[in-house]
Amino acid sequence: MKNNPLLIIITLLFFVSHLSAQQNNGNFSVLFYNVENLFDPGNDILTEDDYFTPDGELHWTYKRFNKKLLNISKVVLSASGWNTPDIVLFAEIENRNVLGKLLFDTPLINIPYKIIHKESYDDRGIDLGLIYNSETFNPLEYEYFPLVIAKDTLKTREILYVSGVINGSDTLHIFGNHWPSRYSGLLETKPQRVAAARLLKSKIEELKVKYPLPKIVIVGDFNDNPEDQSLSEVLMAISAEKPYIDDKLYNLFYNIDRTDRGSLKYQSQWYLFDQVIVSGTLLNSTSGFFTSPEKAKILSLPFLLEEDKKYGGLKPFRTYYGYSYNGGFSDHLPVILELKQRY
Repeated sequence: MKNNPLLIIITLLFFVSHLSAQQNNGNFSVLFYNVENLFDPGNDILTEDDYFTPDGELHWTYKRFNKKLLNISKVVLSASGWNTPDIVLFAEIENRNVLGKLLFDTPLINIPYKIIHKESYDDRGIDLGLIYNSETFNPLEYEYFPLVIAKDTLKTREILYVSGVINGSDTLHIFGNHWPSRYSGLLETKPQRVAAARLLKSKIEELKVKYPLPKIVIVGDFNDNPEDQSLSEVLMAISAEKPYIDDKLYNLFYNIDRTDRGSLKYQSQWYLFDQVIVSGTLLNSTSGFFTSPEKAKILSLPFLLEEDKKYGGLKPFRTYYGYSYNGGFSDHLPVILELKQRY
């Protein structure tokens, strides 16, 4: 698991040289990845980032930062075969600077990615950001929606909405999410996730008024499982079973067995907080782009996992365990959705 950084760079550059020569061939993919605390080592006096500085308790140095950037670039380059993801949404990034470093200081420099980002209200300074391949996706508009409860804006991540034209032929509407965590207790924080679900649902309803039969992709770290109230009852993202109805939302991970897999693991239990939800229009589409349930996947790439010596099986290969540096990737696994084009 402790890979040689130079060997990784050489390998990634080899992949990129082939990727740049590949044609799009009617495929389009959206990747979501909670990268677990991608902070730069500089101290931002406006946020609670002291742990992630060279003098902080985690001793977050530029060497460790650069290794994490290289690890993330490896995930992006490996996520979708010979075609890199056209859109990548990241959770837990500190600022636009870390995305710039990711794109220009790693082998991703050879992919024509551009950035969409806004500083969030989060106390820790972690944001939701997006990169897109400017040759396959043309953004038309984007907006960040803050979470407001009883007229108070919560100090948490906003919901990101982006719409654009894919491959010059079809319009896609994307919502990126990183809902309030369970850190302060499941029941204590549940109302915040329910409020996030209501906000997202309201924006989708507004979208349906503005556009006839919009094709919608919803991805994120929801800090809830598919069957929890926020997703199944409030957002009404249901199991993907035929016949599909255009104006309904389908959670493509609803029926995944979490006995020995999920997107993150706590002690012996797997959870499925990172999910892919789509509108029925994408499942029913007979022209332009479409998808199907099997096109949504948890990326359990071998290098993203390590042996779980305490609880058995495997677990995500993290950057830190507590205060101990582990040199890995993240406590979450990425999720991806692939779309195909009908001609």
